[in-house]
Amino acid sequence: EGSSAEGRSSSSSSQSMSATTIEAPPVPVPAAAIGIGTPPSDGASASASASAAKAAPEMDELIEKTDKSESALKSFLSGGVGGACVVAVGHPFDLVKVRMQTSSIQQSTFGVLRTTFAKEGIPGLYRGVTAPLTAVTPVFALSFWGYDMGKRIVKFADKSDINPGEAYNFTIPQLVAAGGLSAIPTTMAMSPSERIKCLLQVQANEVEKGNKPKYKGMVDCGMAVYKEGGIRSLYRGTVLTLMRDVPGSMAWFGTYELVKKELMHLQGIDPATGTLSPLAVLAAGGFAGMACWAIAIPPDVLKSRYQTAPEGQYKGLGDVYRHLMAEEGPSALFKGFKPAMIRAFPANAACFLGMEVARKAFAFMD
Repeated sequence: EGSSAEGRSSSSSSQSMSATTIEAPPVPVPAAAIGIGTPPSDGASASASASAAKAAPEMDELIEKTDKSESALKSFLSGGVGGACVVAVGHPFDLVKVRMQTSSIQQSTFGVLRTTFAKEGIPGLYRGVTAPLTAVTPVFALSFWGYDMGKRIVKFADKSDINPGEAYNFTIPQLVAAGGLSAIPTTMAMSPSERIKCLLQVQANEVEKGNKPKYKGMVDCGMAVYKEGGIRSLYRGTVLTLMRDVPGSMAWFGTYELVKKELMHLQGIDPATGTLSPLAVLAAGGFAGMACWAIAIPPDVLKSRYQTAPEGQYKGLGDVYRHLMAEEGPSALFKGFKPAMIRAFPANAACFLGMEVARKAFAFMD
């Protein structure tokens, strides 16, 4: 999930997901075959010509393989699989995080989990899951597609000379920048579902107090929000979502690529040809998720408050911040930090493993 966010030296993943153009080196042809020096015998000439003819198709095959970029559709679909894995593993902790952020009562992470499970059971832990499952799958698909496009952009912007026949190697800062770019398309898809998800999760707090639920479900909530203020109401909190997801995505993709690179180095794996074990991918994805949320929690708190407040309660981002500081102090910016960290490792480990498995399954698309 986006809140459930986020660059993110080269790894096998970063090379395969980018547009790569490699010029084949010139085919070495003996001098005698092109008439330089002492004229060869007819047999030698025929042998040289045959060697050159045999080498030419091999070079054409090399050019075809190395010029071919990874399919953008493959990146999109693989990211969608990763997003579904995030929701399946992380939604209960995300629900706890939102309830802690929007409640004035101090509660522990596992205290909220126990209370929710005791009163509502397993369905209660997955309350509001329809909205993120419906939106997070395409959002993560967009995120990984956006990351692929971001890498193409930073490669295009790189004016350094590349030797013919060499693959393009992305640096970690370049991958971090590509991760930041990936957040832009995802935010446009994420904001409405984030607002609906937060409203449904906070509504459960009111139901616990004996109040009647305002919304019957995701569709009803979306329609009610739209009637209140139109499209603008659905996209309420978009700037805050960007403030959370751009730096979060930079940390997310950057940490994943960095940890993958270091794990490959420790295991003696060539990034250009080798692949990590599933356990290593889980570790890289888990650390990436923790890095993302360590940065994203403060803007996520402000976003949750703003998106779940009654219409007109806050004039804008600055007003949310001023009220929060006056009423609860700086520590309020880190409300939900613990459940976010607990959720971040398993959810994002599952995300990247699901994505990597899907990329192999969809390899025929390249």
